[in-house]
Amino acid sequence: MELLDAIMTRASAARLTEPGPTPEHLALIVDAANRAPDHGRLKPWRLIPLERERREEFTQAVVEARRHRAPAPNDEQLRAARDKVSRSPALLVIACVPRRDHPQVPEVEQLLAAGAAAENAFLAAHALGYGVMWKTGPAAYEPGVKAALGLAPGDHIVAIMHFGTRAK
Repeated sequence: MELLDAIMTRASAARLTEPGPTPEHLALIVDAANRAPDHGRLKPWRLIPLERERREEFTQAVVEARRHRAPAPNDEQLRAARDKVSRSPALLVIACVPRRDHPQVPEVEQLLAAGAAAENAFLAAHALGYGVMWKTGPAAYEPGVKAALGLAPGDHIVAIMHFGTRAK
């Protein structure tokens, strides 16, 4: 797929099914994200593929975050929170771990660079024929969810990228 075609036809998928990206395609998606423009060459982003064990830990953290957010959820709402994370064939979290002490690159520019990495990942997956959803939601701002990914409370989850095949 040509670059402009990828940009002009890019749209979030409504629902995803199997298959997800192959390991080789996921490596290409990650490589594309790593080539994002970046003032100061800081690479402030962290690309976190969620494989089975890590995905379960992340899913549990998302459910726990929902459990403690007002209004208090019922069992169906907790199940929905779990399903939102667990039903996509593949997940890649893109985070920003800013260097707050950098004299020339403010945090906002580092966040924008992480956003550019997310867009590169989205376009690469789309160009490879996969459906993509770029999500965050309230859980992305919860310290416990960040901790499940090895992030500090002041780090930022920029994207929870869901990859798979577009459902009909």
